[in-house]
Amino acid sequence: MLPAIGLYLFLGSARGAELNGQLMLATTDRPDLIQDVAITLYEATEFAPIALATTKTGSDGLFTLETGRTTSSSILFLSAAVTDQVRLVALLGETLPHFATINEVTSVAASYAMAQFFRSGQIAGDAFRLRIAAMMGANIANPVTGAVSAVLSSPPNADQTNSLRLTRSLANLLNLCAVSPSYAKALLPLLADERGQVPADTTTGLANLARNPAVDPDLIYLLSSLRQGYAPALSQAPDQWTVTVKLNDTGRADIPFGGAANVDWDSYGYAWVANNVTQGTPNSTKYNVVLRPDGKPADGTGGEPVSPFDSGGLLGVGWGVSVDQKDRVWYGNFGWGSPKDLYYPSQTPGSSSGAGTGSVSTFDAADGSPLSEVGYFGPYRVQAIEPDDWGNIWMASLGDTDVDGGSGVWVFRDGNPDDSVSAVVDWEDAPFGVAPIPGQAAAWVTFSGGLAGEHQSSIAKYALTDTGELKQSFIAPVGDTLKVVATDFAGNAWFASQGTDSVFAYSPDGEQLGEFSGGGIDGPWGVTVDGEGNVWVANFGDLAIGNVFDRGRLSKLCGANPAACPPGLALGDPISPETGYTLPSEGAPVLLSNGDPLYGPGAPPSFAPMMRQTSVQIDAAGNVWTINNWKPRFDVDILSNPGGDGIVIFVGLATPPPRSH
Repeated sequence: MLPAIGLYLFLGSARGAELNGQLMLATTDRPDLIQDVAITLYEATEFAPIALATTKTGSDGLFTLETGRTTSSSILFLSAAVTDQVRLVALLGETLPHFATINEVTSVAASYAMAQFFRSGQIAGDAFRLRIAAMMGANIANPVTGAVSAVLSSPPNADQTNSLRLTRSLANLLNLCAVSPSYAKALLPLLADERGQVPADTTTGLANLARNPAVDPDLIYLLSSLRQGYAPALSQAPDQWTVTVKLNDTGRADIPFGGAANVDWDSYGYAWVANNVTQGTPNSTKYNVVLRPDGKPADGTGGEPVSPFDSGGLLGVGWGVSVDQKDRVWYGNFGWGSPKDLYYPSQTPGSSSGAGTGSVSTFDAADGSPLSEVGYFGPYRVQAIEPDDWGNIWMASLGDTDVDGGSGVWVFRDGNPDDSVSAVVDWEDAPFGVAPIPGQAAAWVTFSGGLAGEHQSSIAKYALTDTGELKQSFIAPVGDTLKVVATDFAGNAWFASQGTDSVFAYSPDGEQLGEFSGGGIDGPWGVTVDGEGNVWVANFGDLAIGNVFDRGRLSKLCGANPAACPPGLALGDPISPETGYTLPSEGAPVLLSNGDPLYGPGAPPSFAPMMRQTSVQIDAAGNVWTINNWKPRFDVDILSNPGGDGIVIFVGLATPPPRSH
């Protein structure tokens, strides 16, 4: 017997459905382009998409499709061959809408959101990943109206970033290609894929551009400016053609983001965010954030978690958040600011009772319910917290004075806080990053030498022995103020050295493979490895009096897989341009989610939507989430108002990593 929802879907499919829609172009001088055009409804699969219905447009571009499917376990999309080289697409998602529009804007959204699944010239991939990609596409274009989405046309996007106008410029580029086929022939060779293959049409070409956005920005801008069907568009050439979505809604206007630090995803695709401080102060917040796959705050619908949440002993979470294989969400409570008694709880290390900092909180990802009332004690002021392949939870316990006796590396074996093992180190070492090594009960650990690098930094490796002990097998002094470490498919360690503006790589046996810079690297903090083995770096900027880091950027380096590097580049060479991948303002000041200026009511305006970043992570669809941890102005932030605003998502930019859940 089918469950109720399955029966509904079965009967709905059996009855069939009618989809009405319209093919539209911004131009009005070529009505013939929207008449008698073949429109096909597809369902995406892991391989070639399945054509469900085909029809042709009338003289006004209107069409009607009869289909036996109203829903999909993957996604549905429409395709229209306007000319031989201009194909337009509209992503419909899992459910057939009552009406659909195909135009240049929906096609930009489709190419970027599906960039990682368009490599064969067709949308194809894992159904879970495709659904998340389609949700992100809806943040760019509304498939019913064909308009730029409310998300992109409203704060914190709109003219607080350049992505709204950049999307319009790309739509104008498609319009130019449709109206003047000679321009399409000139454009497509510029949009070759990673193998140098020229795309057959504009939809595939823009997907290539989404993955490699620094190609000929001046020339592409010049072409886009020849048509102005979508306005206002960009007024000057961008550094690169990245489309971003900025988000800063936690779910409550009275609790804005206060220095988000890191993010990880559960098996449902929900994003769990580590949040540091109460916005506008240097003091701990008790609230963390959980977002749906498209970045909207979870509100409890259908039993999902509710954002923001303050249970389970949360207090000033630092960088540490992760989701293990059992869909348990782990947070490390750091504790920032005053009162001073937040810093030094009186609980005995190892106990699982009490309240305050120096603890670890955990939650059930399914509904957000806490699995610990007040947190688990033992490790102090946890920064990185990561599960290994065996379900052990590894933690870097950063104590920054000799009072904090729990400084060191901690492991909850099999994710059990009552079965822990630790290796205590001198507090001056200040462990920060942890990266479990694939296929091993072992991890790389960075010793930062202090949050500001007061002491020598080191890279170390630890392993759980057969007798259950935690042993250090390697350590080497290196760099200055080490932060996050990540492992690639070969077990190499890649880690950020903030004080040297560089990233180091070490082989599994402890050989230094190199020190790398360029590609916009400036005060690197966060590091992650994509599904091809290339390395992404989040930049915090310089920690110096007078520094204003108002040009946030994301960097990309060649990893250990030569086949994934552009021709002529080798291990550690920058793939991103010298500027990094950036997000400029289009002239509007950055506002918090409650409408206040970034630095509070009455403060001078800031025009930096991308700020000092501590983390870069890649979701299941290849969207790159970069985290605004601090505001740009060091002199103000270090004393009183550090918490950055929200998260910037670069749509479709990176190869998705393997799924861990």
